[in-house]
Amino acid sequence: MTTVLITGASTGFGRHAAEAFARRGYRVFATMRDPRGRNDEARRALEQLAEAEHLPLEVLALDVTDGASVDDAVEHAITRAGQLDVVINNAGIAALGVTEAFTPEQFEAIFDVNVYGVVRVNRAVLPHMRRQRSGLLIHVSSAAGRVTAPALAAYCASKYALEALADAYRYELRPFGIDSVLVEPGIYRTGIHDRMMPAADAARVAEYGIAGDYADRVMAVFKAATAAPDAPGSEEVTPVFLRLAEMPAGSRPFRTVVSAPMPSSVQPSGRRDAGRSWSASNRPMPTMVMTNPARMSVACERRDASATAS
Repeated sequence: MTTVLITGASTGFGRHAAEAFARRGYRVFATMRDPRGRNDEARRALEQLAEAEHLPLEVLALDVTDGASVDDAVEHAITRAGQLDVVINNAGIAALGVTEAFTPEQFEAIFDVNVYGVVRVNRAVLPHMRRQRSGLLIHVSSAAGRVTAPALAAYCASKYALEALADAYRYELRPFGIDSVLVEPGIYRTGIHDRMMPAADAARVAEYGIAGDYADRVMAVFKAATAAPDAPGSEEVTPVFLRLAEMPAGSRPFRTVVSAPMPSSVQPSGRRDAGRSWSASNRPMPTMVMTNPARMSVACERRDASATAS
């Protein structure tokens, strides 16, 4: 039985992926922080689902900011299953506000989850994958890993770093039969928008006056996008994870852009390279269109499902 470990499985992409993979017959280790505390409700819901549907799904405690927690969870999963085939690095946090007003400590906290957390998980799983000479690392990035927006610098920077890591892993792990890929979702209705870290230095924000209100406009874009009647939920990304997991090793695209307008934002004009990356949806979605450095608007477009990004 193919075994999957998913980080950040309490909500959003990770939660839907855990359910979908288990229903597809994969053995799933759905991991989250504090499953008997702050995430107790999510743990119980997954365990009840597994019992009701007789699914091979187990919830584990894993805090990507704690090396010992990561090592313990990975060791437990390998001991229980005997192998680890797919890892979905999904855990992440977001931040929004005037860039100057974020403290170095806040940047460290964001990178500790979005970048160093991935490093910890991959360091824990890769010795096993290298020994078995197979495996798949799916890194959940974002369109923000390729397109920078004002007020999102800390988040974008962490996703740019993640993209660099995933690309380096891709080359270095190829001789071991291990694939490293990226999934870049657009704006989806998930809890991450409700938990965005604000800038801590209120005095710096105040010094910007009205010039700093673009942070509110960026948030308005997210709210408008996710509140739209046809706005997709996080479950739309799960089929992409499944498709990547079920493709033959060595044939997977490095980058998959999920949601229609994102390829137009990140694709050099007219370029297509199906071996490198592709778009997973042709659903019309709100996207941010930069009109000038202090103004953002919402637009919608439909692209052919064959559109790809380089």
